[in-house]
Amino acid sequence: MRARFTVHEIAGAALRIVDEQGLAALSMRSLATALGTGPMTVYNYVADKAGLEELVVAAVVAEIPLPEPTDDWRHDVHAIAYAMWEGVRAHPAAVPLVLTRRMSSPTGFAIVDALVAALGRAGLTDTGLLAAFHGVFGFVIGGAQSTLAGPLTGSATEAADRIGSVAGAEHPHIAALAKVAITTPVEDDFARGLRMLIDGIACHVQP
Repeated sequence: MRARFTVHEIAGAALRIVDEQGLAALSMRSLATALGTGPMTVYNYVADKAGLEELVVAAVVAEIPLPEPTDDWRHDVHAIAYAMWEGVRAHPAAVPLVLTRRMSSPTGFAIVDALVAALGRAGLTDTGLLAAFHGVFGFVIGGAQSTLAGPLTGSATEAADRIGSVAGAEHPHIAALAKVAITTPVEDDFARGLRMLIDGIACHVQP
């Protein structure tokens, strides 16, 4: 007999709750209601709320389109990382979970596996590959956090303007950089920083 729900369906329903009602609305009961079933049925698929939150993270990652691989590892790493960044930013209410929860389901592993594979084609050592993966993945998550889950509300431009105003003459370097941020599109800033990071990784490729 076919299971009433798949893990993918449950994860998708949980993500819709977070997108539409916010993270605080996510619970085993609200998920059961969204699925048209009882809470005990949900417990057959997810042990607790922590597991449910991990599925939300997997659902966010699973929605990210997988770029076609090429013979240029730098291009592929950039394309995959940029897609991941955009995918996380598409679900701002779920960002706190992306930052704090690990995926316990393989539902969202494809894009991460593709990133590891692309970096692997660079010719790094095993430990170099691990460090490169952590560097790129951390840059993606940090970029999402800074634009969607930072301490200041409003758009990135508004946040930069506020930071510059608070820094003032006492912290001139921050104030000057904030002025640059105000006129720089977030997408351009992320892409430029990502290219710089990838160039740095390339310096550690084995000859």
